[in-house]
Amino acid sequence: MDNIKVASFFSGCGGLDLGIEGNFFTKKTYIKNNEWIQEEQGEFVKLKKNRFETVFACDIKKSAKISWENFFNKKNVFHLESIVDLVKKAKQEVGIFPKVDVVTGGFPCQDFSIAGKRNGFNSHRSHDNKHNDFDVPSIESRGMLYFWLREAISIINPKIFIAENVKGLVTLSDVKDIITADFRNINGGYFVLEPQVLNVADFGVPQSRERIIFIGIRRDLITADLMKKLQKNEVEVYPKKTHSIIKNDVSTVRDAIFDLSEPDESSDLSHQKYSKAKFYGKHCQGQTEINPVGIAPTIRSEHHGNIEFRRLSKENGGKIVDEFMLPQRRLSVRECARLQTFPDDYEFVSEKIGASEAYKLIGNAVPPLFAYHIAKNIEKIWEYLGSEE
Repeated sequence: MDNIKVASFFSGCGGLDLGIEGNFFTKKTYIKNNEWIQEEQGEFVKLKKNRFETVFACDIKKSAKISWENFFNKKNVFHLESIVDLVKKAKQEVGIFPKVDVVTGGFPCQDFSIAGKRNGFNSHRSHDNKHNDFDVPSIESRGMLYFWLREAISIINPKIFIAENVKGLVTLSDVKDIITADFRNINGGYFVLEPQVLNVADFGVPQSRERIIFIGIRRDLITADLMKKLQKNEVEVYPKKTHSIIKNDVSTVRDAIFDLSEPDESSDLSHQKYSKAKFYGKHCQGQTEINPVGIAPTIRSEHHGNIEFRRLSKENGGKIVDEFMLPQRRLSVRECARLQTFPDDYEFVSEKIGASEAYKLIGNAVPPLFAYHIAKNIEKIWEYLGSEE
């Protein structure tokens, strides 16, 4: 079968891209569908390659481009440009965007997150993340970047698009309804079911991370048979859960990172590096110890060094009794990457990227394993799509 071409926007370090493409290692205990497994290596399994191929990616972060290109080893695919500038060029010059079948984009979430100021569409950051005191809301503000993803979809006209953002978008006025309506009206209409808030822990990721997902299918490709199956839920647009937080059937922190040696014993630069921020008391964010037998809290991007503790001392309330002889420390970069389900061959820390920036790249990413679930579901839908005229 031919590869399904993908254009990725707001690509970051490529968590969504990696999961969409597949062909990466993850912990064996995370996977319940043995048909997804290509090979086993001890505690790890390699997931099969999916049909998807990323042929276009972009982001405004230089560190994202460096890390993305280093891992994916693709030349002339990643563009270090804002989606706003790219869309403007594409409206004047044919060929800026390649012809693809799928568009993906995790548009910036800071303006919708409950951890931020929640300015929403009225963000005081411009599309290139610079501060701007707009006298009136601007179409080029960071909070309006979903609109530019919409414009890119309109130009490219893919068969399917996938958009992702934080759960906080749902509780911010009527933002969700506005975005959903705008997505449905692209080029005369995309079939977009009510967007769903999904927790990645319900898909085997050892972390609590709730995200809203929008999936759109071009209406002219929806056959009568597919529409009937969609209406009867015989074909589901959103992936089906394989785990359950409610039933405590989850991948745990212990599953994810307790096989790693101590940072000073590791040859992995991404594991050697971790925040040295001291313990400030549990009234502050990021001052808690991860729970070995549960899921990790959301791995954040803007933690200012206050990433959660791998272990706390007994004096500071630590509960991992059999590790009290080891020093108190925060999660390493590699441990955060593991909790996001990135494979160990993804090198985050390098001569060009320090630990602080690596933490941000990881915290901004879509967990690859979660994206893999979405990809396998889209592959099923693909079988029912009609042909283009």
